[in-house]
Amino acid sequence: MSQALENVLLRQVRVLDPVATLDQPQDVLFQGGKLRAIAPQLSDIPEGVEEMEAEDLILAPGLVDLYSHCSEPGYESRETLAQLAQGAIAGGFTQVGILPDTNPALDNIGQLNSFQQLVDNLPDPKPNFHPWAAITKKLAGESLTELGELTLGNTCGFSDGHAIDNWNLLRRTLEYLRPLNQPIALFPKNLALQNGGTARYGKASVAYGLIEELVSVETTAIAAICELVAELKTPVHLMRISTARGVELIADAKKRGLPITASVSWMHLLWNTKALSTYDPNLKFDPPLGNPSDQEVLIEAVKTGIIEAIAIDHQPYLYEEKTVSFAEAPSGVIGLELALPILWQNFVVSEDWSPLQLWQALSTNPQKCLGKEVKAIAPEHPQPLILFDPSKTWQVNHKNLHCPQTNTPWWNRSLSGKVTQSFLT
Repeated sequence: MSQALENVLLRQVRVLDPVATLDQPQDVLFQGGKLRAIAPQLSDIPEGVEEMEAEDLILAPGLVDLYSHCSEPGYESRETLAQLAQGAIAGGFTQVGILPDTNPALDNIGQLNSFQQLVDNLPDPKPNFHPWAAITKKLAGESLTELGELTLGNTCGFSDGHAIDNWNLLRRTLEYLRPLNQPIALFPKNLALQNGGTARYGKASVAYGLIEELVSVETTAIAAICELVAELKTPVHLMRISTARGVELIADAKKRGLPITASVSWMHLLWNTKALSTYDPNLKFDPPLGNPSDQEVLIEAVKTGIIEAIAIDHQPYLYEEKTVSFAEAPSGVIGLELALPILWQNFVVSEDWSPLQLWQALSTNPQKCLGKEVKAIAPEHPQPLILFDPSKTWQVNHKNLHCPQTNTPWWNRSLSGKVTQSFLT
């Protein structure tokens, strides 16, 4: 990112404001790094303020990632918390939800407080890190954590980050958390049907000789969770939706008035099973990539709002961990520094989505999924803002990334689009 601009008047910067449904050039004044004025034209320029012609730049709310993995504590050789913070800010993410699979896990108030101390000791600028408190002890899916006590920590809600197949335990979780009004994020996966599949069942998986995962692994879990929600009335967020049939079930649940929200991994919007002909370990995910028909439905679901949010699910791995056969590779890739330019080029430049639709899925809707109020850009509504240059080209390499790992299909490739400045509150 370029040198911070504390006192600047951005002349005719393109302002994207999903709350106000605004996509127009505006003059925007910052003093001391804080928004002071925004209008079609500003004539009075305070002393000490630098004018900057910004017609080619975009000013918009900071991005919000619902869930990603933090390698500290426990796996600092992959990425430190400081590197994660720097990468998030560089990618425009001013708020990041942290899954509880650190080592030790975030399954008690002591670990949550220790993690918060690590965050507090980070230098500025840094994003707001909000960890998800574990639902089950040691993420083992066998016994509940002290849910009531964990609500006292600085959490964004409750999640194990992976599937819970003990349905009686999940029922008790929803019953207990209902009066506490805490977000609950569940990964819908029927482990009784799961067979270690690395590709969604279809023509491509058969052609490439990959272990197949049935659509029903996801959809039977979605259906069961929706029935629990219908009976218990506890709001739930469904993570990592990956199939067309899963989208249909969620759309039906919403028509029934169930308090369900959903998110999709950004990688499932960009790739499908056809790409697996390369056996690139950086295309192995959990859930696995869908067929082209799944990808098409997911893209449309984000556009229409059936799926509210795009999650990054950032997960770095060492070169040695990822440079193995496709079947043996761990699932996941890095993404916080890459997602915005790649999604912009693939969906906004292509005119599949409007800029506001992308920003809703990456900023305002994730906050709504967490039960947060979102407001329009205005001096009286302080909020993190980012400045994005959609035409700035750069290469994905160690020189330009804060994350030290290389597990991404875009390594050493050139991208267009870069966050050049963050205005944090």
